[in-house]
Amino acid sequence: MHDTAHQHGIRKGRRKILRIPLILILASRNLFHDRIRFVATIVGIVFSVVLVTVQLGLFVSCQRMITATIERARADLWIVPTGAKSFEDTNLLDGQERFHALAIPGIADVVPLVTGYATWHKPDGGTTIIFTVGFDPGKVGLQPWNLIEGGVDDLLTPNGVIVDRSYFTRLGISYIGQQAEISGQRVRVVALTNLIRSFTTAPFVFTTRERARTFLRAPSGDSNTYFLVQVSPGADIAAIRADLSRNLNDAEVITPQEFRSRSLSQWLYGTGAGAALIGGAILGVIVGTVIVAQTLYSSTKDHLNEFATLRAIGSSAFYIHQVILCQAFLSALIGFSIAAVLGLLIVRATKNAALPVIMTPNLTLGLFVLTVVMCALSAISAIIKVTRIDPAVVFNR
Repeated sequence: MHDTAHQHGIRKGRRKILRIPLILILASRNLFHDRIRFVATIVGIVFSVVLVTVQLGLFVSCQRMITATIERARADLWIVPTGAKSFEDTNLLDGQERFHALAIPGIADVVPLVTGYATWHKPDGGTTIIFTVGFDPGKVGLQPWNLIEGGVDDLLTPNGVIVDRSYFTRLGISYIGQQAEISGQRVRVVALTNLIRSFTTAPFVFTTRERARTFLRAPSGDSNTYFLVQVSPGADIAAIRADLSRNLNDAEVITPQEFRSRSLSQWLYGTGAGAALIGGAILGVIVGTVIVAQTLYSSTKDHLNEFATLRAIGSSAFYIHQVILCQAFLSALIGFSIAAVLGLLIVRATKNAALPVIMTPNLTLGLFVLTVVMCALSAISAIIKVTRIDPAVVFNR
């Protein structure tokens, strides 16, 4: 008696174990039964995921370009002209802000920056607009990064500037040591960076503050665009910010996070670029959802008799829903795998482009979840159709 009960329990357990593979078998057979329809489904998913990948990858790329200089700067607080919306704003401060800041206990240093747009005269003729960043080579504030030839100390040579290799064509140069002109002043390329790009498309040109003032025809003396405030370890940043703000007239004190948010708001949302990228991603999701929904609905409609048979022999509606959802998941898994490979190829192909597509682990995971959710939502129409099946139709055939 005990053995019989034990064997019955084993058989029951086996049926439970085999239940999941059976769902997979039914789902895969429904999915692969019509190969043309299956290919159309996968193409729709791949198209949708690749489109979303490109749009969101460009969105991430734009974010990094816009905030790169702010995130690379060593600053606990920024003193900026009142109303400054981004790093590319070019209003000048008179320089008194630095002395006010240095008089406040807890501030270790105040590093000035001079930035602004200037005209680059190519060696072989023609001009282009550049964005000049002037800094003190001996100060740890904001300095060029990703240096591949030369160094910051080379700026101490007369007329030295640092440019990015990705802008060689734009600047009309091809090697380090080449000469050009900025606002009528002769300059020489003394160092190169790699992949420091500008969202405004105006190439960054790094040089000393004094040289930058000359290029920008800025007033001499202590005028600067920004001051990077570096606080002593253990000091209360919020209290220092409040004290400093009370002593400033035409400037304001903001945190790096606030400056970053302002820049993103200005360039991504103020110009509509971010909305366009996100809108393209949403369009891709809609297209993919519609294509997969149509395919799953058609497949379910073609197999109504089989689903009715399952209902007639006692299968629950939930079990049949699982089959359809499993079919959607298989579609998502296959489609995403192909799209991920294509996305990786696009990322590599655009690595050195002016606006590369960037993929991060979190973004990849998010795209996979989005693909699964998209396909699951697409299964709703098929599930509704199956729910209305009358098992009696099996006996009318």
